[in-house]
Amino acid sequence: MSTSEARTGAPAAIEYPDRPEGPISAAIIAAGVGALALGILTTVSEASVGVHDWLEWSERVGPLSGKTIMAVVVWLVAWAVLHVVYRQRTVETRTALIVALVLIALGVIGTFPEFFQAFASE
Repeated sequence: MSTSEARTGAPAAIEYPDRPEGPISAAIIAAGVGALALGILTTVSEASVGVHDWLEWSERVGPLSGKTIMAVVVWLVAWAVLHVVYRQRTVETRTALIVALVLIALGVIGTFPEFFQAFASE
């Protein structure tokens, strides 16, 4: 029993070394990048017949199949790149969350029909 346990009756607090929050921040920001990619792909698909046709990887699903697969690829690539960039850095998690929320909001706006139909090709 340590001296602090003897005095208080509770086990001593264990101190853990601080770890960089960069990898956590990278994952959070990458989620926002993936959401933004989906919004951009949705809008560009509506604006360009060529992109719309290229994103139609499954006839039964339509261009949504290509949009979602490409958004996931962008998310994974962004996560890998940001992880390498931020792995040893101390990045404020709150800042990463704010950046991700802004990116997600922009991505969601890009998926609203009122928004992407404004760019529709004739």
